[in-house]
Amino acid sequence: MSKPTKYVYEFAEGGRDMAALLGGKGAGLAEMTRIGLPVPPGFTVTTDACKVYLETGGEPPELGVEAVQALARLEQTMGRTLGAPDDPLLVSVRSGARFSMPGMMETILDIGLNDQSVTGLAKASGQERFAWDSYRRLIQMFGHTVMGVDGDLFEQAIAEHKARRAVADDHLLDTAELALLTEEFKAIIRKETGEDFPQDPADQLFRAILAVFDSWNTERARVYRHREHIPADLGTAVNVQAMVFGNLGSTVTSESSGTGVAFTRDPATGERGMYGDYLPDAQGEDVVAGVRDALPISELKALDPRAYAELCDHLRTLESHYRDLCDVEFTVERGKLWILQTRVGKRTAEAAFRIAHDLSQERTITPDEALTRVDGTELTRLMFPRFETRSTDVPLAHGVPASPGAAVGVAVFDSAEAVRRAAAGEHTVLVRRETTPDDLPGMIAAEAVLTSRGGKTSHAAVVARGMGKVCVCGAESLAVDPVARRLTTESGVVVSEGDTVSVDGTAGTVHLGALPLTASDVGHALETGVSTGPLTEAVQGALAHADSVRRLEVRANADTPEDAARARSLGAQGIGLCRTEHMFLGERRALVEAMILARDNTTRERALEALLPLQRADFTGILKAMDGLPVTIRLLDPPLHEFLPDRTELAVRLASAAHPDVHDRELLDAVERMHEQNPMLGLRGVRLGLAVPGLMAMQVRAVAEAVVQRLRDGGRPCAEIMVPLVGTVEELRLARAEAERVLAEVAAETGEALACPIGTMIELPRAALTAGSIARFADFFSFGTNDLTQTTWGLSRDDAEASFFPLYLEKEVFGVSPFETIDQEGVGRLVQLALDEGRAVNSRLETGVCGEHGGDPESIHFFHRAGLDYVSCSPFRIPAARLEAGRAALSDTIAADDSR
Repeated sequence: MSKPTKYVYEFAEGGRDMAALLGGKGAGLAEMTRIGLPVPPGFTVTTDACKVYLETGGEPPELGVEAVQALARLEQTMGRTLGAPDDPLLVSVRSGARFSMPGMMETILDIGLNDQSVTGLAKASGQERFAWDSYRRLIQMFGHTVMGVDGDLFEQAIAEHKARRAVADDHLLDTAELALLTEEFKAIIRKETGEDFPQDPADQLFRAILAVFDSWNTERARVYRHREHIPADLGTAVNVQAMVFGNLGSTVTSESSGTGVAFTRDPATGERGMYGDYLPDAQGEDVVAGVRDALPISELKALDPRAYAELCDHLRTLESHYRDLCDVEFTVERGKLWILQTRVGKRTAEAAFRIAHDLSQERTITPDEALTRVDGTELTRLMFPRFETRSTDVPLAHGVPASPGAAVGVAVFDSAEAVRRAAAGEHTVLVRRETTPDDLPGMIAAEAVLTSRGGKTSHAAVVARGMGKVCVCGAESLAVDPVARRLTTESGVVVSEGDTVSVDGTAGTVHLGALPLTASDVGHALETGVSTGPLTEAVQGALAHADSVRRLEVRANADTPEDAARARSLGAQGIGLCRTEHMFLGERRALVEAMILARDNTTRERALEALLPLQRADFTGILKAMDGLPVTIRLLDPPLHEFLPDRTELAVRLASAAHPDVHDRELLDAVERMHEQNPMLGLRGVRLGLAVPGLMAMQVRAVAEAVVQRLRDGGRPCAEIMVPLVGTVEELRLARAEAERVLAEVAAETGEALACPIGTMIELPRAALTAGSIARFADFFSFGTNDLTQTTWGLSRDDAEASFFPLYLEKEVFGVSPFETIDQEGVGRLVQLALDEGRAVNSRLETGVCGEHGGDPESIHFFHRAGLDYVSCSPFRIPAARLEAGRAALSDTIAADDSR
């Protein structure tokens, strides 16, 4: 008989290795309890209970009994009873998913207060104002979260009371005002729901637990999960914890109360040292919500030296225990420090690299572990440009540099407007007093977030850092008016919605207009090899270690000597895709037109002869830039009509001309003759090479003569010839025979031995399915995953992305676009099949990928597992690809260790 499922765990029963069951927060509370930190006791309702609730619409039958038993043990530990009329135990109910989702789900504080226990709390604490403040907070949170009342109704009531008392902050309302406010809140609930705020503490608790379960599927939670690729079926745990109070004020000077969030290192820059915010006389949600401007954590040292010293000790303990940046919530209750939560902190890309590097240098973690803590997406972010500020640039305001980077956009003052404008292709900056979880869609849509309140631990800062968005918080000098849709600076400058602003998340400044951009320090350092500070040193160290452990080579998609040289400086080990069609544009288009219009072989040969030296020069320059490294040159691929004028424009020009041009008439005839209903599936690739006499031979000769030129100049050229769009072995056999004939001719003419491998691009499903036959005539396979994805899915990328893709992503038909990350189930299976069957026939077959997936981090891990030899991507993505190739190799090592 199977052991019954356990749905409730006391903190002392769990540990950090139980995050899937207890959620990240619950596992952290359990781990801190286990190592002896001062954690208010409590228990966790597991993610399994949430899954049952979400699947069936009801909680598991066993949950009620287990929760009552856990509550009884908590009451015994605390020596108080939940909601007792004299000295009540109060609890908080907080969500806690497996992966951190800051602010996306619900929290309810002060569960257990009612019309009787509020009086008991006042007497027991000696703080009547504190008791009524706690009660109104409970009713506000419970009314909104559990009973579905519009939160703005409560905020409006608070605003009216503050206006009547002429105070700016909630904590300045006196006891009488709070008591009145509490009654108003209860009346709002009664009016909006038809029921009274529940007075039974047990009813409050169980309804709150179910409300947290429900919050897993709120719109903002779904949006966040989709963006962060968090599975929708994980569910959330719920943590029930004895309340400790930071809003007790103080009865004597040495007994301060307050709450804060601290990081063991700066989550924005990675700099060593304790960072965070502290709010005297406040509860935890006040810091994150940014309703008041917090003090730097260092101010706690003056307010309560003993609590500050204890906090420093606990932070050192946690960082040493977790061996990583820790994000810690704490409360000081009349001089006693309590640790409420810890988790591995979210950080910016800059901080991720610096922290990983520093911990490795400190021998806290190994170089392998350091590499697993950074990724290619973060590295790409660091290579984005930054603002080129001048001494004459006067900021509109300064704030907290919460998430670094440079962003330019028009100011918008609500989430919906940011989404609307972004959908229209406009760059925006979301400006708010402070953000709430409901602002998430706008934060995703915007280029940057700017708030007039809050610090490095506010909702805006934490979420922006997690998403890699530029963010400046706490720009206090800005008066943000969301109703009038404008902000006003101290000097009187007004920025209205639609005005362009520049947000510098590194300096913490905001500027009017668009500042000029300059190359990033990281990008410059990677190209030159010269380190300019701790960040570039950390990035270079990570890449050096990735290079030492990776198996996959990283090559570049490059079509010019300049691109090739840049790619090499960024670490490319060759060129995996040189697209020759890019060499026929501009002034050369006339020669292509002449070739197409040719009515006889002589005219066509004359056009090809004119193109030959130009192609030879192109290839010579690229081979020189990549001297000693492989350069895979793809023969002409796009449909020929792409080199001809637009059909409609030509027809109109001829129809409107008094004396039609003969050349235009010939061009129109050619366009009409070559017009295709679906040109991307028509005369292109190897079909073009076989159909147009002399075209393939000209290109192969240009390659061969470029190789000869480099050999005679003392170079080490390694040219490879790739035949595109092969669908049958006969096409490749014919193309290879033609290429070998030309190579032999050039070798005979020059006396130079030429060894140019000849392979093909696998970009059609039939090519993948018949790879065993094709491999007999191929020295290499290069997977063109862009077209392989289009032909496997039966859709046009451009058309799909412009029409139904957004809907498919929204409805989660796709988790991510198959053109961004390889579709492992479909396209990936074809790649693996072609790889296995090709190598079974030709054991020396070299294999790589040259589609855009070659630079995508997740796809690189798949290509590593599949067994490809290299990936090829644009020069800008090479550093990220190198990093991910190293991480993929470490994943193999970790998986092997886990299986032992």
